[in-house]
Amino acid sequence: MFNNAPSVIWFTGLSGSGKTTLALAIKERLMASGITRIYHLDGDQLRKGINADLGFSLTDRDENLRRAAHIARLFLDEGYWVLASFITPLNRQQAMVRSALPEGRFVEVHLSTSLDVCRQRDPKQLYAKTASGEVLEMTGVQSPYEAPVNPELSVDTAELSVEASVSLLLNRLVK
Repeated sequence: MFNNAPSVIWFTGLSGSGKTTLALAIKERLMASGITRIYHLDGDQLRKGINADLGFSLTDRDENLRRAAHIARLFLDEGYWVLASFITPLNRQQAMVRSALPEGRFVEVHLSTSLDVCRQRDPKQLYAKTASGEVLEMTGVQSPYEAPVNPELSVDTAELSVEASVSLLLNRLVK
């Protein structure tokens, strides 16, 4: 199905936009096509381990993404497809991640799902905690989110089902 060399597919978007859901659905489809060297790299996962020493200041967010991009590169160099789910809120951070990975082997997928839809979904109750003052500097609320300037693909998960989003992305990869 895929003649392409393994790549890093980097999902960026607000909390609740569907980054992890879409990454895991892509992983299933890739595995069904016979690709077994796949790693899902998730921001929440890293913050519980290797990035547990980082907070949410701008400097710490930069370092979180620098480490994530480096880890993605290590897996890519070993022949893995990497599905990375990170908010990656600022254009300069998006550019830094892109520059850390080989040209032609990085696919930025912007989940353009609106803040209102993400608030309604609120899978981790972060928007509710933000409203109560428990969470400060929530991306998209008190802290900015800048849509990528030139992503390889933009998907609104409020408009497309998970399956339709997966098909759209896989069609993009085949081309």
